[in-house]
Amino acid sequence: MTDTKTTSLSRRALLGAFAATAMIAAPSYGNAFGFLRGAGDIRRLRMTSPRTGEQIDTIYWIEGEYIREAVDEISAFMRDWRTNDVKGIDIRTVDIMAASHNLLDTTEPYTLLSGYRSPKTNNMLRSRSSGVAKNSLHLKGQAADLRLGSRSVTQMGRAAMACRAGGVGKYSRSNFVHMDCGVVRSWGG
Repeated sequence: MTDTKTTSLSRRALLGAFAATAMIAAPSYGNAFGFLRGAGDIRRLRMTSPRTGEQIDTIYWIEGEYIREAVDEISAFMRDWRTNDVKGIDIRTVDIMAASHNLLDTTEPYTLLSGYRSPKTNNMLRSRSSGVAKNSLHLKGQAADLRLGSRSVTQMGRAAMACRAGGVGKYSRSNFVHMDCGVVRSWGG
């Protein structure tokens, strides 16, 4: 008689194990446009939040398929930290962030300054600054304000603009870049 053990692996654990080995073999892509069109085998996003003290390092897309659990984790991570409200982050914004990060050739996680903003938070910020749009794409879960310690605002802005997939705002004085999946445009310096 043979004693057998049954090991239950969640889909997430299995994909994580696969991704850990696939990362080494994954090709490097010279332009983000091809990456956004699905040329990459995997898509990964790394971020920290100074507001909540949380970190995320997740593979959210493998071989043409988004991993729902990982996308949900990203949305929860990018919640409005002031109100704790969560809204699904538009996957196009996540793809732009990941492609830009890939072009920057760094393993440093993004520092997330702002992801989703509730109407209450957006109104509060608008009352304090003329630079906050009334109909901000942050309200729709379609924008992120990001920083990297190892890369300049100019470098981050160039990488995001190379994606040609949305809006890019460079805020050099505040040391962050805005990325969104809206109309292709750029501003700031």
